[in-house]
Amino acid sequence: MKYYRQQPGAFPPGYLNDLRGEILACPYFAINNLNRDFVGTKGFSVVFQRSHLANVERRFPFFKLYLEQALQPICNAFYLNPLLLQEDSRVDPHIDRSLRSYSKTIEPPAIVSVLYIQVPANLQGGELVLRNRKQHVGQIKPQINTLLYFQGDLTHSVNRVKTTGDRLSLVCEQYSLSDTELNAIPGFKIESRASSKRY
Repeated sequence: MKYYRQQPGAFPPGYLNDLRGEILACPYFAINNLNRDFVGTKGFSVVFQRSHLANVERRFPFFKLYLEQALQPICNAFYLNPLLLQEDSRVDPHIDRSLRSYSKTIEPPAIVSVLYIQVPANLQGGELVLRNRKQHVGQIKPQINTLLYFQGDLTHSVNRVKTTGDRLSLVCEQYSLSDTELNAIPGFKIESRASSKRY
């Protein structure tokens, strides 16, 4: 993969409708628990190891189809988060390192997968911008039911959304960790401003 690739029409349309409804109704869905780069966004996060995938699917059965398709075999630890942007929301430039809150030595993910669940028909702004150091390598306009993969070491941002409506995606940082690093990661943990529990 050179920087990123896209898979349009990734899932049955009915699945996206169900996924949207389940995410928005989820009791953990709230003002984002992510860092200050995520301006005016909502969501929650699920940290898990591959060995606990069945636990994730039991607790969040609506993620199962996405996880079956999106998770890469080389990866053993994951940071999954629904991400909602609305008018004036944006995501400032950053490299994903969400698991560093558990171990400071963890490198960026091997790959990041993004499924676009809902996109306003007249969306202005909201593009995903990818950079490899200072080199601009992609600007992706969200398309419903497109599954996007990009290199985990890319700096990326989301331009400010200029229109009303929901831009909802499901993001998964996928890591390939050593045994030592993996031991520092929870088997299964939910991170949310609404609630945070360890299982």
